[in-house]
Amino acid sequence: MRIGVIGTGKVGATLGDALGRAGHEVKLGSRHPGDSVGGPPLVDVAAALAAADVVLLAVPPGALGELLAEHAKSLAGKLIIDATNQFGGASANASVQVAAAVPTARYARVFNTLGWENFAEPIFDGEPADLFFSCRAADRPVLEELISAVGLRPAYLGEDKQDVVDGALLLWFSLVQANGGNRRIAFRVLQK
Repeated sequence: MRIGVIGTGKVGATLGDALGRAGHEVKLGSRHPGDSVGGPPLVDVAAALAAADVVLLAVPPGALGELLAEHAKSLAGKLIIDATNQFGGASANASVQVAAAVPTARYARVFNTLGWENFAEPIFDGEPADLFFSCRAADRPVLEELISAVGLRPAYLGEDKQDVVDGALLLWFSLVQANGGNRRIAFRVLQK
């Protein structure tokens, strides 16, 4: 799968590296492109979007509006994975912003409820952590493949459940705070 990861911070770089190691064709879109060391190539955002079937947004919330406005045409019709977290607003997710800027995009909410450390090391006591996500039913197999490629176990919540996914984000932050800032905390759904 051709994936454009937009944002080269800890979340974007960690996910881009994991997806690349799993065999996906990954380009990291950056405002400061250049050669990467050992990971996916750093290219400008336009090049990452042009080459992508799937776009993973891992940018700071303040940069999201400008990015969507500038690149709406390149995002049209693509599967957009929202890994951003916008605190202090009406919602932590960018579903409304994405729908307004790119009405033909397919939206998914994933890779936002666990810290980047857990994307880098997704195994706890020999078992993968679960990662909650929401997307259209038709896109579920793609998201499950990408989540599994990172080493996590997909936990599908249904369509238009981005606010429920964000509830897991708030739970994760509360657990981190209650455990003295330990970010190596994750979820596991048990089922009989």
